[in-house]
Amino acid sequence: MIADVAAARILLGVAGGIAAYKSCELLRRLTESGHSVRVLPTASALKFVGAATFEALSGQPVRTGVFADVPAVPHVALGQQADLVVVAPATADLLARAAHGRADDLLTAALLTAHCPVLLVPAMHTEMWEHPATRDNVALLRSRGVVVMEPASGRLTGRDTGPGRLPEPAEIAELARLLLERPDALPRDLSGRRVVVSAGGTREPLDPVRFLGNRSSGRQGYALAQVAAQRGAAVTLVAGHTAELGDPAGVEVVHVGTTRELREAVLAAAKGADAVAMAAAVADFRPASFASDKIKKGSTDPEPLVLTRNPDVLVELTQGREQGQVILGFAAETGDATGDVLHHGRAKLARKGADLLVVNTVGDGRGFEVADNAGWLLGADGTEQELHPGSKALLASRVWDAVSARLRAHG
Repeated sequence: MIADVAAARILLGVAGGIAAYKSCELLRRLTESGHSVRVLPTASALKFVGAATFEALSGQPVRTGVFADVPAVPHVALGQQADLVVVAPATADLLARAAHGRADDLLTAALLTAHCPVLLVPAMHTEMWEHPATRDNVALLRSRGVVVMEPASGRLTGRDTGPGRLPEPAEIAELARLLLERPDALPRDLSGRRVVVSAGGTREPLDPVRFLGNRSSGRQGYALAQVAAQRGAAVTLVAGHTAELGDPAGVEVVHVGTTRELREAVLAAAKGADAVAMAAAVADFRPASFASDKIKKGSTDPEPLVLTRNPDVLVELTQGREQGQVILGFAAETGDATGDVLHHGRAKLARKGADLLVVNTVGDGRGFEVADNAGWLLGADGTEQELHPGSKALLASRVWDAVSARLRAHG
């Protein structure tokens, strides 16, 4: 882990594709996080975004060739001094040149001298992404420890749609932060595995206007899905209400509203899955009846609200788990007169029957609606691991470490 994640030296490579315009937003996010960012575009990238734009946003000079500022030896020094290299977009040509050790411009030369984590973010047409040559190049780069992000699916240039779209800058920036926090956070140890993640809060309607809900933003569940996908898993994300989060790249997303809808989607997706992570904030209760018309304020107090219990999805999963399946739960807890957070977490783990349980302390700006998280990871085997404060993606990476270890143990 880098001593000061908020003041890292980052090289932002930009290859020549139409998605290069998104690199400006990524650059803004990285610099506003306190990082020193040097942009290394290819010559073709400057046909899409001018050097003046990159220089204005980064506050640093922009060069493409190795013969500028020769006494400083930038083609060697930049890579040696970097804490992180991100290339977004990484075109099929850039991936090929990086895989085969080309050094014919400043960006590819810097890639050969970098000792830090390298994150390549592909963007190209679907046919190019799925071509055997590109797939071989990606596999070769990953075998060397380079993180090649799974692309998003969606609208490409013209009328084309499919996998190959550049993920949103916010998601790229989150993975960049994760690699600064923990350079080994994204091994491909979940390749060939299928996992299900639930995220966000459920909403239980009271009338056409009102509902019972909670403060869950969905960020932790989305981070779990994002990290699992980048570690090679085929991920289904069952998403309740979230804070307008974009669907993670490389993830199948099923949107739901109520707890019963979430239950139906999770149980269906869990069939044949290797692991299920229940990070959603599922409502324990729902109104016993639904008013088809808006309940009017009137001149008298309304009738007392009658609640009925919702199904316990986590218990259903553990009671019906398939052989070798790993079940992970989450517990947002506060201490009380009967015990502290860990006391309640241990009791919930035993009661729910999960293999693993993440226990978060909530309240006072912790847990809900914030970018960072911390807590403890409890195992049914009696193990307890403190999850130190950091990004929600960092916590997700620690969780998948534990899940992956149990999957390997199952064979």
